[in-house]
Amino acid sequence: MNKIKTTAFERLKWLIVAALIIIIYIWSINGIPFTGIQKSASSVSTAIFKGIIHPEWSYVYNGSGEDLVSQLVITLAIAFLGTIISAFLSVPLAFLAAQTTKNFFHPRSTIGKVILTAIRAFPEVVLAILFIKMVGPGSFAGVLAIGVHSVGMLGKLFSEAIEEMDRSAETAIIAAGGTKIQTFRIATLPTILPALMSYTLYRFEISVRSASILGLVGAGGIGTPMMFALQTRDWSKTGIILLGIVVMVIVIDTCSSAIRKRLG
Repeated sequence: MNKIKTTAFERLKWLIVAALIIIIYIWSINGIPFTGIQKSASSVSTAIFKGIIHPEWSYVYNGSGEDLVSQLVITLAIAFLGTIISAFLSVPLAFLAAQTTKNFFHPRSTIGKVILTAIRAFPEVVLAILFIKMVGPGSFAGVLAIGVHSVGMLGKLFSEAIEEMDRSAETAIIAAGGTKIQTFRIATLPTILPALMSYTLYRFEISVRSASILGLVGAGGIGTPMMFALQTRDWSKTGIILLGIVVMVIVIDTCSSAIRKRLG
């Protein structure tokens, strides 16, 4: 068996990296004020656990439009609309950010990457609060928050797909005298479309989880009744809401993964 030989420099390099990680970890612990566990932690945890194992089944569906099923549907709608909006907005930004040449610095690509990074810098909850101030509380603010925030992630993934795509078809069409529009329609788009759809589905999975909590700040969806249930200590209702979110996320993840496998 061949033994993997490491030089003294490589061992020293890993020791330095390990030491830096330990130093940063200790620094992080010292920077966080640990206030200890509240006296009510045990009773609250027990109440939440009892609420989960004894959920309020009557809240699942009662036809009022405020029940669990209706709110989960609204949550899915927020995630779906936000993801679709971001997918369309991400395409031009992805082409702007994609570095298709081997030059070390490319102004167009750099500008595009800076724009996408700036968009990703704003958390969804912060965007939701900003849009609530602009359009008022409700699902529309949630759609806008997810739509804008997802542009940063999808634009980055799309641009990487464009950078890594096989360009042999593009080269052949250009050599045959094809125009840029023909090259894009016949070669570029069909080549990257499966990757764009796969990344959009993956983002939809994340958006569903995000839409579930945006209601906590007033951006619609299942988060709003969960916030009221927590504030009123209605643990049975909290339990059925949590169970509903878990089931919804599992179903969406399973379906999305199956579709993405088919897309390759």
